[in-house]
Amino acid sequence: MRILDKYLLREYIKTFLIIIFAFSVLFFVVDVSDRLPRLLRNGAPLDTMMLYFLLRIPYLIILTSPVMVLLSGLFLMNNLSKYNESVAIRGAGISILRMVTPLLWFGFFFSILILIFGEFVLPKTEEYRQYVYTEKIKNMKVEDKKMRSHIHYLGKDNNLYYIGFFDGYRNHLKTIDITTFNSQTGELERKITATNAVWEEDHWDFMNCYIRTFKEGKLSEMKYYDSTVIDEVDVTPIDFIKSAKKPMSMNFFELKKYITRLRKVGEKYSKELVELNLKVSFPFANLIILLFSVPLVSTSSRSKGRGLIFGLGLLVCFLYLSTLRICQSLGYNEVLSPMVAAWLPNIAFAAIGIFFVIKAEV
Repeated sequence: MRILDKYLLREYIKTFLIIIFAFSVLFFVVDVSDRLPRLLRNGAPLDTMMLYFLLRIPYLIILTSPVMVLLSGLFLMNNLSKYNESVAIRGAGISILRMVTPLLWFGFFFSILILIFGEFVLPKTEEYRQYVYTEKIKNMKVEDKKMRSHIHYLGKDNNLYYIGFFDGYRNHLKTIDITTFNSQTGELERKITATNAVWEEDHWDFMNCYIRTFKEGKLSEMKYYDSTVIDEVDVTPIDFIKSAKKPMSMNFFELKKYITRLRKVGEKYSKELVELNLKVSFPFANLIILLFSVPLVSTSSRSKGRGLIFGLGLLVCFLYLSTLRICQSLGYNEVLSPMVAAWLPNIAFAAIGIFFVIKAEV
């Protein structure tokens, strides 16, 4: 590694660590001020409240990581420009892009680190924080939603399912109706009705079950069973249970598995699918946002105060996060596809950042 690369990376990391510490303290104080009255009303002990706030830190670090990365870059570039170091570097024939290459590599590896942190650390801390808040502070029970009614979904082979009631505590179904249509003609082929069903080890045992077969839309055969097993019913009790965990409390693979369960029983899963894509796209905002610090090298900042630099960084991050929230909301409401909703802010701001970098080189 060249001496210049080492120097820039050392100065950047030094600034970055200072900003991380400052932001951690700032957001910790703001979070305590905002939530403390609510926790006190619930009569939470002091040690429990401190644990709750400490468990919030991983979330706050990930949420504010683009701000910290950008501000570190802006302050570094401001100092290089202020003391004419950037002029000397460019006078030596080194392009702006080459000069900031070590910072971009830092942004890339930091994005990977945030991705790993969000996959393995954040879900555990958020799950435990939810447990602390619900059970230790509010004295309530955290459990999955195991009682549901009026479930409609499309199963395999285009079978239409209706479940009147699901009791997840006893793994019982009541009022079952399974209708099969011909995919070519749309005509009714079969209808299965049962008063109830019980989960036995690895299958549903349907009771008081009628199986009616139709040909050309007319009833051709009807069978009655006191108790029978229908092999094509491929849903299990866990598929009907809605998780009490929030997407943030699940890692990528847990959330993906949960989406598969929702899809299987016909539940809406657009929100969860957006969150799944955000688990990958958001960490790379740290690399993309860093591009906006580059143009400052080519400008004179003798007249610029640190307050202006701080304000510029906050403005860029505010615009990015606002765009992200808008796209996220559009994705939740299926106006945008989940992948577009998660990646559009990154693509848009990456294009703008690259444009500024090119302009700075000219």
